[in-house]
Parts: sequence; structure tokens; C-alpha cells
Amino acid sequence: MNEGEQTGLATIRDCWITGGATFDLAPSAWKAMASGASPDEQERRLLAIAAQALDVALRPAAPKTLRRRPPLPRLALPMLPERLRPLLRAALKQAADARRKTRVVTLVASRGFVLHPMDWMPSDQNSPDVYAPWIDWQASVDGERHAPQDRPTAENWDEFYPAARRIALADMRRHEPAAARMLMETKAPGEPAEVRLALIELMRFGLSSEDAPFLKSLSTDRSGKVRELAGRLLARLGEHGRPSDGGPDDPVAELAAFISEGKSGFIRRRSVYTPAKLKSPAQENRRAELFETDNNADVLVARMVAASGSDAAVTHMADTLVAAGGKPALFVLHLMSRLDSRRKRALVRLILKQANYLGALNLAEGIDAGWVEWDDLSSGSALPALRSAVAGNDDAMRRGADDILETIGFLATATTATKLIDEVVAAGMPPAAQSLSVLRLNAALAEHQSRTDT
Repeated sequence: MNEGEQTGLATIRDCWITGGATFDLAPSAWKAMASGASPDEQERRLLAIAAQALDVALRPAAPKTLRRRPPLPRLALPMLPERLRPLLRAALKQAADARRKTRVVTLVASRGFVLHPMDWMPSDQNSPDVYAPWIDWQASVDGERHAPQDRPTAENWDEFYPAARRIALADMRRHEPAAARMLMETKAPGEPAEVRLALIELMRFGLSSEDAPFLKSLSTDRSGKVRELAGRLLARLGEHGRPSDGGPDDPVAELAAFISEGKSGFIRRRSVYTPAKLKSPAQENRRAELFETDNNADVLVARMVAASGSDAAVTHMADTLVAAGGKPALFVLHLMSRLDSRRKRALVRLILKQANYLGALNLAEGIDAGWVEWDDLSSGSALPALRSAVAGNDDAMRRGADDILETIGFLATATTATKLIDEVVAAGMPPAAQSLSVLRLNAALAEHQSRTDT
């Protein structure tokens, strides 16, 4: 349609809007189709022709840059029931960042549901595995590729989207670590840096000494992050590098001189570091002084072990610190990503018994959803501390309590969630408080499941 025709149609439309007749304004071809009829019928025929021209025949063509995508994939779990979506949206609104929103999504997935795409869409690889098809759908550009049902191989590597491939390779590392490693050796060099980094990160599953040659070969990788990650994984295998000398006046070098390195084990030799035998009280005082200059040394050690310690070292340190109680409940959180589910739960139970460290729960990562029982929460000082914070006038304490209630809403069973809502409402919190949204969602999910079962 040219500019003159568009102007003519606009004139006809304006005439209709003002209640006038348009037969005399119509193009000659249109008049021929409308002639011979009554004036009212002429206007109706012209209206039909104009509507056909504007809405059907002359619609603008799609731009050439537009690409057609396939429909959004159907996920393996059913969609969250419609009646629970308002509670879900309230919980997502309460979550202040993407990490906390993912916790809400994980809680819902643990109860057997996925979210409606208009409520939430995954934005990164940290979402529950059930959303991998949606992550790949967002990453697709041509809509033609479909992830194969088989495991990844060198031949079908490019048929997988990144999220599906990551999940499949993680499973291979758990059951066939050598096959997964050889596949990474073949295909990882051709991937972008961020993809290589995600692939090498999967080496933590089933990590063994057989992986050392491959990890050593990454010392020349063009990505600094890949080189750093490979170095940490090697350290977990006992492939430790020695620090460079800092000179006689370097306090780090001086402190290192007070630590002795030895070996233990007859079959599997490993390095052991112990305090060196000192010759005088002055040396003992100096070593204590050097340790005191390192603020949060215990936390830093925990981080170091989590980054580069073997699996055995991490679990031994976690068990020792949990058994000791007290402050270890705070800094052992840095080991969380390396612990199994049982140890993570033991750590959370320890923290719940100590009101001083409740805030540490907000830092915890990779914990299962929906398992904290009422006895876990009520047997220590956490519950009285929450009641006190809710009933008090200290705004900072109330904000802290809001964060903790949100986290416990993710961790709790439905029964615990219901009881905790009753407790804090009795302590003075409004029943409709936004900070209770995750707890309300948790409880409502169980109510829906019980109705469905019956």
C-alpha cells in the first residue's frame, strides 16, 4: 500500500467516525463493487473492503531479522495450580535477589510442581534441573535443533543445548568419569571460555588421580578462570604448588617457618602440616602473635580447604567443627558446597540451636528444601530469639527476623511452616505480613497435595 492509498483510507475512516457517507471518497475500483446498491448497503460494502484491506490483505510483513521459535517445552512436572499462583507471586516478591527467588522455585519443585512461565523464567544454570529445557529454549537461536535422547558424544555434541549437555555430563562424571573426561578433552577446547569453565567445573564429580594429567594440561588454557579452577581441582588431588619465598621480613614467610610439613599413610601418602617444635617461649609467643595478626584466620582456613582440600579433608574438617559447636557453625558454611546432604543438614541443625548464628543460614548454599522438623527449630534458642525479635521495637532485629523467616520457609516441612506462622503471629507479627509469604506458600503446597491424594 502506497502513501496515497493510506491517506485515502484515513480520509474514509475519519468520515465514518463523524457519521458521514464515504461513497464519493472511495477509489473507483471500490465504487464499482458498491454501485447498484442502496446508500446504506454501499457504506456496508465499503466498510467490508476497507477492513479487509487494513486487517488482512495489507498487514505489514515481518522483519527479516525475526526468527520463529518452537513452542516453550513442556517440563517433566505439572504446573503449579492456579489457586496457588498468588501465594507464589507474593513469595517471589519477598525474595530480594535472584538467589532467593531460586530458593522459592526449588521449594516448589521439591513438592512436585513447576512455575508458570508468566510468573518466572530461569535466568541461569543454578535453577533446578527440571527447568533445563526452558534454559536451552531461551538460548536457542534457530529453533531447529532438538536435544537428542542419548548421552553426549563427540558426534552429537553440537546437538545438545548447554543446559541439557551440562546435566548429561554431570551424570556421566558420576557413573563414567573417564568417558566424560575424554569427551571434555576432545570438545572443550573448541568452546568459548564461559562454556569451558562450566565444563571443567563438572570435573569435581568423581574426581580422581586419573584426571590429573588433563587438569595439568589446562595450565596453558587461554582463560585465567579456567587455569585457576584447574589448579584448585589439582590441589584437591594433592598436587600442591609451593608458595614463593617472601623474604626474611615477610610475616607470611615467617609464619610458614613455624609450620612443619610431613607425610602420613603407608599406602596412600599425603601431606600433613603440624606446628613445628620450637626452641624457646619467645618463638611460641611470636607464632601466636603472627596468627593473631590474621583476622578471621579460621574462616580463611575453611575457605582454603573448601577450594583446594580433598573430599576427605573437607568432610573431616566439617565433622570436627560441627562436633565442636559454637563459632564453627558460622565459618563451616564456607565448606557447604563440598558437603553431602547429611552433613549439610547436621550443620543447619547446629545453627538452629544457636540464636547468635541464625543469620548464617542466609549464606548457606545447596541445601535441600522442605526437611526441617519442628523439633529441629524448637529445641534450641532460635525460636525464642525469633519471638523476641518480632515482639520487640528494634527495626534492625525485625529485618533480620524477616530474612530468617524467609530462609526457614524454604527449609521447613509444611507442618513446621504452619506452626512457625502461628508462633510469630502470636508474638505480634501481622498475619498478612510479607515476610511470611514463603512460609504460607510452603504450607499451602502441602494442603494441595493432601487434597489431591484424597
